[in-house]
Amino acid sequence: MAKRILLLITDLEIGGTPTVVRELALRLRDHAHVEVACLKSAGPVAGEIRSAGIDVTAFDAASAFQLPRVIRGVRELIQSRRIDTVLSFLLHANYVASRAARTASNVRLFQSIQTIQPTPAWHWWLQKRIAASAERIIVPSNAIVDFASTRCAIPRDKFVVIPNAIDPSAFEQTPLFRGGEVRVGYLGRLDHNKRPAEAIDVLARLSKVEGEAPAEPLAKTGNHANGSAGASPSTCKVSLHFCGDGSARQDLISRAAAFGLMDRVLFHGAVARPQDALSQIDVLLLPSRIEGFGLVLIEAMAAGVPVVAFNAGGVRDVVRHEFNGVLANDPANSTAELATCVRRVIDDSVLRARLIANGMSSVRERFTWERVLPMYERILLR
Repeated sequence: MAKRILLLITDLEIGGTPTVVRELALRLRDHAHVEVACLKSAGPVAGEIRSAGIDVTAFDAASAFQLPRVIRGVRELIQSRRIDTVLSFLLHANYVASRAARTASNVRLFQSIQTIQPTPAWHWWLQKRIAASAERIIVPSNAIVDFASTRCAIPRDKFVVIPNAIDPSAFEQTPLFRGGEVRVGYLGRLDHNKRPAEAIDVLARLSKVEGEAPAEPLAKTGNHANGSAGASPSTCKVSLHFCGDGSARQDLISRAAAFGLMDRVLFHGAVARPQDALSQIDVLLLPSRIEGFGLVLIEAMAAGVPVVAFNAGGVRDVVRHEFNGVLANDPANSTAELATCVRRVIDDSVLRARLIANGMSSVRERFTWERVLPMYERILLR
C-alpha cells in the first residue's frame, strides 16, 4: 500500500522553505499519496501546489493563542486522511506535529530544521523538548547539525543531512554585465537578522571607488557569449536591487537615503519566481550569517549568476571560495571585505568565468532533485 504523507509547514508565503515543500510534494506524489498543510492562511505557494492537483489545508492561525485549535485540526486531518507519515518544517509546525501525532498510533513523525538563527532563544528551548518525538530530524546542511546538536543537546545521529535542490533546467542563463551598469542583487526576506543593510554599505563602498583605474574591462564570460563587454570597471555605475519584502524595508530606504544612494537602490518587492529576479542582476550578494543552507545560492548558480556571500552557516556547504563563489571571512570588517569580493567579481573576468562555470556544474552534481529525492524516499517511503 502506498504511503500517505503529510507535509506540514508554518506558512506557504514566497520563500526558500515553502519552495522546498512545494517541489518535494510534486515529486513525492509519483510514489505516495501526498498532502500539504500550513498553520497560517494560504499563501501564493499554496495556490501553486493546489494548481498541481495536490490538496492543501490552511488552518488560518493568526497568533500562538490559536495553536490548540490548529493542533486539533492537524490531528483530525491525520485521522481522516489516514496519514501514516508526517514531515514538518520549521519550529511552529514541528511543535504542532509533535502534539498532534502524540495520540495517533502508527504515525511516523519527522521534523526539519532549516535555520541557525540563534534568536529568539525560546525557539531552541522548545525544539529541544520536541525533538524526542521525531524519528529523525532532516536538515539541509552540516552547519545546522553542528548548531542544533550543541544548542539543543540532540544526538548527532538523530539528524539526516539532505541538501535543498532545484531543477536546473528551469533556470535560463541570461547575459551578464550588459552596458555600463553592474547590478548587484539581494534576493530574500528583508529581515534585519539577514543583514540586508550591509548590502547598502557595500554599495556605498563600491560607489566611492568608482573612477579608480580599472583592473581590466568587463568581458563576455562563460556561457554568456551574447553579453556585451560593457564599460570598464572604473566607469561602471553599480546599482543594488532588493528582490523581496519584509520588516526591514523602511529602514533600508532610510539608510539608502542617508548615503545619498536612492538613485542606485531599487526595491522590487516580493518576486514570485527567482528566475525573474535573477534575470535582472549580475552578481548575487548574500550578507546573512544565519543561513541554514541558502537556496538562493544554488538558484543563482543555476542561472549563471556569480555569488558573493559571507563564510558562515550553511553557506559553507554550498560555496567553495574562488571555485563556485567568493566568500568574505572577517566579521569585524565584513562590509569592507564583501565590497572587495564584489569588486573582484566585477573586475576579474577570469575569476568570473570560473565561478559561473563551476557554479552551474556544482548544481548539476550536488543539488538537483534527481540526486536529492532518493534521499527523502529512503527515509519517508520505507
